[in-house]
Amino acid sequence: MAKHKGRGWHSKLLAAALGVTAMAAATSVWTAQADTAGGRQPEAGVSTPDARHQDRNVTKVAEDIAHASDRGARGVNITIDDGPDPTWTPQVLQLLKDSGVKATFCMVGTQAQAYPDLVKAVVAGGHRLCNHTVSHDTAMDKKSEAYQSQQILDAERMITKASGGVRPQYYRAPGGAFTPYSRHLAASRGMRPLGWNVDTKDFEHPGVDAMVATVKSEISNGPTVLFHDAGGDRSQTLAALREVLPWLRQQGYSFGFPVR
Repeated sequence: MAKHKGRGWHSKLLAAALGVTAMAAATSVWTAQADTAGGRQPEAGVSTPDARHQDRNVTKVAEDIAHASDRGARGVNITIDDGPDPTWTPQVLQLLKDSGVKATFCMVGTQAQAYPDLVKAVVAGGHRLCNHTVSHDTAMDKKSEAYQSQQILDAERMITKASGGVRPQYYRAPGGAFTPYSRHLAASRGMRPLGWNVDTKDFEHPGVDAMVATVKSEISNGPTVLFHDAGGDRSQTLAALREVLPWLRQQGYSFGFPVR
């Protein structure tokens, strides 16, 4: 699964998140519990996830990256990344409502914190939440476990608070920058690592026809389709969704959620 190309708006997200990162470093950073199979031990003086973040209401899920749909072989998972955004998310939500489609929204923590009403609107629409980290750092797989912990756990907290208490059910690494550690951590918090099969590359503004053609030619590769509702002008995304959703139905697909 190829990583996304760098997007200019990510530097703004990273800058906005610096304050969150600085505070979190002193309060919420920890490393994974000992991995007895690999002989890895927690860093000295740092809490383990079980010691500090155990929650009886959280059920651990599988650590492998999910691609399949809970609707079976003819299911499709529409996933919407990088929001919420005050301009584009409401339009995406209205389009999905009009189309009778539920989707999974992979939210950036700082965006969720800034627009809690939109997070609540996503939940109210029957859609699912996904953790897309605090600041969408596509190089986080090259950084420390402490940093990965902060990005995942603080985003979980931000999204859950913004939603009014609804937890994200998935974790999608920015640009596909998963690590074994981040997958284990997310799964231990009840968030199934989530990949994709069809990348519309809408963040590159390739044109509506190109995006639609990508879905039509690649949906046979697997059911999880990647779109975005933030990070720039998403008018092409909306236009592509208007064509893609009815076409998928005509082909006999139904819309579901990624397996957990």
